[in-house]
Amino acid sequence: MDDRNRPVTGYPAANPQTNGYSAAGPPPAGTAYPYAAAAPPPSAYYYQTNPYQHHNYQYDAESIHRATCLRRIFAFVIGLVVIFGTVTFIVWLVLRPQLPEFRVDSFSISNFTIGNDSLTSFTSEVKLTARNPNKKMTLGYDQVQTAIFYQAYSLSETSVAPFYQGTRNETSLTARFADAGSFLEKSAVDGITRERGKNGNVNFNVRVVSRVRFEAKAWRTRRRFLKVFCGDLVLGLATNGASGALTGGARQCRVGI
Repeated sequence: MDDRNRPVTGYPAANPQTNGYSAAGPPPAGTAYPYAAAAPPPSAYYYQTNPYQHHNYQYDAESIHRATCLRRIFAFVIGLVVIFGTVTFIVWLVLRPQLPEFRVDSFSISNFTIGNDSLTSFTSEVKLTARNPNKKMTLGYDQVQTAIFYQAYSLSETSVAPFYQGTRNETSLTARFADAGSFLEKSAVDGITRERGKNGNVNFNVRVVSRVRFEAKAWRTRRRFLKVFCGDLVLGLATNGASGALTGGARQCRVGI
């Protein structure tokens, strides 16, 4: 008699599972799966092209190019300054330019009068000698202005004709002044009166301002302002309306540019 409980040949055996689990039940908690979990797919954010990346590269290249150009310009300017300074120093060593020398040979004032209203009147003549001490450079003067001062107060001004000086040359200059009723400040009037009362002498100053150019064959400098100051020029003017001349002989002047 056939056994009814034996499976029929040719058909698969029944899978004794319930709800997807084996008859033994679900696996215990914490049991690892036999297959490794697959890593999550990479985010598309890391793989998409940055829209600003190309722009940043281009901006960096332009910045580097500009910085390189600026460095080259600075290097060029510094090179020019160094070359110009070197040439100027060599020329100075060869030519050795020196400032001219000035002295006051004579100084006279006639009819020096100060009225009660502080108005002054006088005539004056100043003779100077300008000397060029340079061996290789000539000097050219123009716009020569001369003035007489008492302390810092200007009494009169005049012009002297332009002149030219060769090497190791001396030139005599004459400046003539005429003052007919210029106002003089009270402090200057009081100072002149006080000096007269002491020894009858008055101390004046003479100033010369001119444009001068140094030249040596094809080489020449730009015109510079030459300032000449001749101080402590003492004249005997004991009384009002008197005339006086320079005492103590010629006076050397200070010269600067």
